[in-house]
Amino acid sequence: MSPAQPGTAETHAEPPVALVPQTAAPWRRRVAAHALAEARTVLRNGEQLVITLVLPVLLLVGLARTTVIDLGTSDRIGLVAPGVLALAVMSTAFTSQAIATGFDRRNGVLRLLATTPLGRGGLVAGKVAAVLLLEALQMTVLVGIALGLGWRPHPAGLPAALGALVLGTAAFTSLALLIAGTLRAEAVLAVANLLWVLLLAGGGVVLPVEMLPGPLAGLVTLLPSGALGEALRTALTDGTFSWGAASVLLAWTVVLGAGTVRLFRWS
Repeated sequence: MSPAQPGTAETHAEPPVALVPQTAAPWRRRVAAHALAEARTVLRNGEQLVITLVLPVLLLVGLARTTVIDLGTSDRIGLVAPGVLALAVMSTAFTSQAIATGFDRRNGVLRLLATTPLGRGGLVAGKVAAVLLLEALQMTVLVGIALGLGWRPHPAGLPAALGALVLGTAAFTSLALLIAGTLRAEAVLAVANLLWVLLLAGGGVVLPVEMLPGPLAGLVTLLPSGALGEALRTALTDGTFSWGAASVLLAWTVVLGAGTVRLFRWS
């Protein structure tokens, strides 16, 4: 081949570009990414942050340090702390999750994500993982504040408390998905907030069922809110596992989970 002449450009053939097929990330990585995105959305939403963290902190400090409400005991923090932990679970697993899922469904986000490699199973798993992540943050903050206020939970009851938190999360997440998957977004917002207020006021969450009127106390023990509050108080105060409360939470989880599988609509 003769050398290139001055003033002329020597051309070279470009090697062919190999097309590498794009594959989806592993399932666990997709779920983890979705869980982090869901958690960030909640933490950036002022209204949901108030429900999930600010109000539980205010209730914990207020009920432990003031005597506006007579709790019938000198160990106010010992009575209040387990109930506030139950409230935090209810706020994140139910109220926040129901509202977020309801509006995602209305805006077509659920239908869109269900068609991606994440899939429906990954979408649900990501939501559950986000709830657990947010609850871990809640527990860290609330337990830290409660310990600073003088709370001394029973060490032997920590495994039982963890089991109660898992069962409570399952029950309230199932309820959230059932409501969000069957009602209009505006109705989900109203129902979720209304139920949160009603269960807070008379659902046996923050305060023991013994402090409620007689007929109401018997009914509250059969609610997931009352069962979760009772299970945590029994575990963290007495160091024992409440099989009755755990059975109630498990029954609610099975019933609500079955209803969600049957009735949930993605759009």
